[in-house]
Amino acid sequence: MKIADQWFDYQKIDDRISLFKEPHVTALGQCNIWHVKGRDADLLIDSGMGVSSLKKAMTQIIDKPVIAVATHTHFDHIGSLHEFDQRLVHPLESEMLIKPDDFPILCSCHWPTGMRTSIEQQGYNVPDVLIDAYPHENFDLMGFRNTACQPTRLIDEGDTIDLGDIAFEVMHLPGHSPGGIALWNSKTGTLFSGDTIYDGPLLDNIEGANIKHYAASLNRLEKLPVNIVHGGHDPSFGRDRLKELVKQYLQARS
Repeated sequence: MKIADQWFDYQKIDDRISLFKEPHVTALGQCNIWHVKGRDADLLIDSGMGVSSLKKAMTQIIDKPVIAVATHTHFDHIGSLHEFDQRLVHPLESEMLIKPDDFPILCSCHWPTGMRTSIEQQGYNVPDVLIDAYPHENFDLMGFRNTACQPTRLIDEGDTIDLGDIAFEVMHLPGHSPGGIALWNSKTGTLFSGDTIYDGPLLDNIEGANIKHYAASLNRLEKLPVNIVHGGHDPSFGRDRLKELVKQYLQARS
């Protein structure tokens, strides 16, 4: 396998928001890593696979403390969380930071029985290996795991993450995972939705998922006066597309 020239792609969305992605990770595991600039602190929403140092990749755009939030603790969202001093997660997800999955997460043929098949049945192509390049020579594909870390703050429904000149409200949205959250700013109509909703196949038949809870969470989001949704995967979208995606999901599960 080739060695990647660089591991992360970087895109500036506007004066406040940036997006990091891992182009050498397959679509299933290619998490959107959102960076939000604030006056007193910056916000990091999810942290990718952890195959290469995210903190190092962000060096040139960070000049203040970083509040790193995990919208949930699936392995494609928490990989680099340990690199940051402030690590926030919902209480129902905290144990997975402390004791992450202990199997070769980049090699789907070594996943727990039934996991790959279930995800494929829900609309994803799952290759044997989730990356198409190594971050460096001597990378241990089979030995790679998420790095365990302790959360420094537990966040739940109604909590606020304040960056000084902008703040985000925590919404607890179970369904995809028990402690899944989104971050909402009502002044701008901006929603960082994690994996509760994105413009791709929504996974509700995996360990920890609950279809009834998922439907309730999506019904709740559909009522928000959003202008833009920045999801955990795939391109961002507006309110009309949010309504379409919620409708499609609810009709498919009715």
